[in-house]
Amino acid sequence: MSVPKHDIQKPLVCSGHSRPVPFVAYSKWNESDDSFFAISACLDGKAMLRIGKTGDWIGTFLGHKGAVWGVDINDDATLAITGSADYTAKIWDATTGDEKHSFEHKRIVKTVGFSPDATKIVTGGQESLIRIYDINKPENEPSILKGHEGVIRRVLWHSEHSLLSAGADGIVRLWDLRTPEKPVHSTNLGADVRDLSLSAGQSPGDASKTHRPTLVCAAGNDISFVSLSELKLKQKHKLSFQPTTVAFNEQCNRFVTAGGNFSAKVFDADSGKALEAHKGHHGPVHCARFAPDLKTYATASEDGTIRLWQTEICDYGLWVVNPAQ
Repeated sequence: MSVPKHDIQKPLVCSGHSRPVPFVAYSKWNESDDSFFAISACLDGKAMLRIGKTGDWIGTFLGHKGAVWGVDINDDATLAITGSADYTAKIWDATTGDEKHSFEHKRIVKTVGFSPDATKIVTGGQESLIRIYDINKPENEPSILKGHEGVIRRVLWHSEHSLLSAGADGIVRLWDLRTPEKPVHSTNLGADVRDLSLSAGQSPGDASKTHRPTLVCAAGNDISFVSLSELKLKQKHKLSFQPTTVAFNEQCNRFVTAGGNFSAKVFDADSGKALEAHKGHHGPVHCARFAPDLKTYATASEDGTIRLWQTEICDYGLWVVNPAQ
């Protein structure tokens, strides 16, 4: 991928929500038909499913009685999960919008995620507990992981048997579900971890078939790059603001973050140099994520919208750079 251009971008604006949008997630990219899907959480209590390339609305998941804070969608976009302030996490049929099961919690559910094979889900939130449910046996009691102090802001399923988690206590934890009594590794970032994500793509010079993504974290004023093997700090960039989110594209070696004002910012991952600032939102940006084809990224905001930006400005989807005269 060539170096992204720094021209002023015209994002695609995805409207429909009536309150702040705290999170957005993508399905896997189906290369055979060049399709993928996006799902968004909203404090209006409604999660929405969209066409990933264009942001066009497909449907709304109705059933929560409180704000929806966390969402995820499985690889083939047949199942969705939502976590809510109504103390539940819900599984949905993403093709029909029907609720399949509701999992009761004792406090607000802030973050949710599917296992790689979509047979289990993980939840976290204000209880400071990580819960793991078997989708095929929803009546069973969940497995519970303990150790966090304070709200859990993000849980990520890393592999079949491992999870990553982080939150207000400032500690990133790596769990092996075969030995769930305590995390196998942890690292203290020294400040509230606002976001946690795995890098997308693969650097052009890395042809390894066993490529391992990098963990990126937004905590305090820092963006930290952490190895997945032992949670060792690889690199850290101190910003002039407190980032609320971070997404890292290894293919172009850039990360997107936001915080401090209403713009999304793009930085070089090696030097930490600011490259782009994209304005358009009318409120703070809460989440940024790269699409699975790496050609765009989404930002979700307090203003109730999602905006899609191009990694490199070109003809793509609904964007036409040089229309015929």
